[in-house]
Amino acid sequence: MALLERLASRQFVVVTGKGGVGKTVISAALGSLLADLGRRVLLLEVDPRENLHQAFDVPPSGGEVVRISTHLSLQNLQPRQVIEDLVRHHLLVELLARRVTASPIFQHFVEGAPGLKELAVLSEAERVIKAKGKGRSAHAAFDVVVLDAPATGHGVSLLAAPQLVSEVIERGPIGAQARELARMVADPERTAIVVVTLAEEMPVQETLELRDALEVQVARSPELLVVNSLYPPFPGGRVEGPPNDEFLLDLWRTRREVNERELAHLAAAWQGARVEIPMLPADRGPRLLAGIRQQMLEMGQAA
Repeated sequence: MALLERLASRQFVVVTGKGGVGKTVISAALGSLLADLGRRVLLLEVDPRENLHQAFDVPPSGGEVVRISTHLSLQNLQPRQVIEDLVRHHLLVELLARRVTASPIFQHFVEGAPGLKELAVLSEAERVIKAKGKGRSAHAAFDVVVLDAPATGHGVSLLAAPQLVSEVIERGPIGAQARELARMVADPERTAIVVVTLAEEMPVQETLELRDALEVQVARSPELLVVNSLYPPFPGGRVEGPPNDEFLLDLWRTRREVNERELAHLAAAWQGARVEIPMLPADRGPRLLAGIRQQMLEMGQAA
């Protein structure tokens, strides 16, 4: 089965990596490609700055589900709001729920409880998946959730949180929910992990550390590594150009040499599937998304 088809068979695809490597646009490209395969996809973003909508040139989510196409939607998700919604769901009485969520004790608990926000994000993803076919809301239409997850260390914390919480809280609804989410994250038939990096020294080192941390803390390895924004190969021999272009040519040559060195490092250290995306002459938006989609489609079909 080709790589994209394997990812399309999962319910939950988590995209993580070092900040600044293009994780959000890779998430957008993956989500749209899975939608093209007939899966009904919800792209989830947890960054309050809201960047995901720019790839599709649609309005910001503001917490609402934004429909992009027949099979693709996106939503910006705020963990605090999810937790407050859970309180309202269980308390039923709105006045009582408002008093609880407005209390300083509750606010400190939400901010300080280890793993609670991560659990809220995963709980919402699982709720979307479980709602499929029940007709309760706009969420009921989705087959797979693609999560534009927090960067590297926070991404590991997100995936490790259910197991850690389940070990601390053994009883009650929170403990039961944590155990269910831990099973979801641990199941490679339900959850896939995609890591995005640049072919540069620090991002590659963080990527290898992320893989090792996932193996230790979650007992999982990533299904895919995406190496983004590769400089094009530098032509052999002397490249002639105007004198003021010498700096740019030297920069091109140097950055490509760094890319090649780090690609060799990854080839030796990373045994899993890998997709390489060249640097594309486009700013953030639909044009860049289209270029990355095409590159991922070609390599994903061959993998």
